[in-house]
Amino acid sequence: MKKTRLCDLLGIEYPIIQGGMVWIANAELAAAVSNAGGLGLISPNAGMSPDGDQVENLKKQIEVAKSLTSKPFGVNLPIMNNPQIEALVDVCIEAKVKVAVTAAGNPALYTARFKEAGIKILHLVAAVRHAQSAEKRGVDAVIAEGYEAGGHNGLDELTTMTLVPQVADAISIPVVAAGGIADARGIVAALALGAEGVQMGTRFVATLECAAHQNFKDAVIKASDTDTAITGRKIGPTRILKNEIATKLLEMEAAGASAQELQTFIGGGRSRRGQFEGDLVNGEAYCGSIAGMIKEIKSVAEVINDIVKSYDKVVAELK
Repeated sequence: MKKTRLCDLLGIEYPIIQGGMVWIANAELAAAVSNAGGLGLISPNAGMSPDGDQVENLKKQIEVAKSLTSKPFGVNLPIMNNPQIEALVDVCIEAKVKVAVTAAGNPALYTARFKEAGIKILHLVAAVRHAQSAEKRGVDAVIAEGYEAGGHNGLDELTTMTLVPQVADAISIPVVAAGGIADARGIVAALALGAEGVQMGTRFVATLECAAHQNFKDAVIKASDTDTAITGRKIGPTRILKNEIATKLLEMEAAGASAQELQTFIGGGRSRRGQFEGDLVNGEAYCGSIAGMIKEIKSVAEVINDIVKSYDKVVAELK
């Protein structure tokens, strides 16, 4: 597999980053990805009770990850509306985490502190202007996420195919492609578009090491190409598996429900209920549209090894 600037930047063997999925990106998953040659990410919320403390949870997760791998791993840090973000940044710096991935907010708030501590910082973007702004604010790389991705997406709903090359043309730092990637073909395509690595979330849901509930994993395996939907456009586009909640949200939006009405209906904790607790009737299951390609639950090592083995074959077939 091609080595890129991203590999050198992060100290990893393969240009593959695991998505920082809020409730399920725990230490075990992150360590497995890092041990297999990619970069694993921990979410401060992973495995935590709904009323838990992100700061204490993150400290424990980092400690466990360090006991499971000697390779670099990172922490995913959504900024906006997170009352504990300052303390979480402190934890990352004190623990000497190698990489921080910021999203949903201004990376300039913490970039200088991370860089002073020797921590590489990547920022998630969904438009060219966001990527240019992040570069000016000193981040080391950006993750350009198309709206094929599971979970929260950009308001402009740009696809990975259209977003990545425009971002790559607009900035000089490495670009990571995210959204709709699950195999070697996706990685080859991403690199052809100008990316220097990929981030995958949904593919790592369906792994043995992932903390996702078995019901969620099984639903990913059973999903077809049309089994996800974008919901909540008035409060932030979110791609989830189609279920009763998704159907109700789409019906409410079509009927002209206000943002407040939608937010009230969703309430709190639905994503945890769906992904971590396995309630796929009353919970939301964040899932990328690539789910239709995922047919088997494998170990993380098998997923990454399969991709690496297939990469050269895919490239050869293009010649």
